[in-house]
Amino acid sequence: MLNVTRRDAMSDLSEPVDPEELPPEPTNLRFLRILVTVLTAVMIGGLVVLIAVLVTRLKPTALVLPDSITLPDGAEAQSFTIGSDWFAVVTTDNRILILDRDTGAVRQTVQIEAR
Repeated sequence: MLNVTRRDAMSDLSEPVDPEELPPEPTNLRFLRILVTVLTAVMIGGLVVLIAVLVTRLKPTALVLPDSITLPDGAEAQSFTIGSDWFAVVTTDNRILILDRDTGAVRQTVQIEAR
């Protein structure tokens, strides 16, 4: 009877391996290792750029709000919104008052139908 045992580099890990005894690295494997390293560096760089762009673009902009608003007699504000050169006040008596941002004068009044 013949007793055969297979021995490869992974079977006995207690012995140190001499790097000169190892077979040379195949060209395709070396290319793949370099490619993975380059792609990892590009992905990390892209992620850093993406985060930097988001941080710089999504900074909160300061809204310039008027110190006070003078409403017509009998009008009581319920809500407020602001546009590019106007702001609107919804009143408790179902009206929307569009006011000029610079002068505070009423530009337009919209009556809302009550249900």
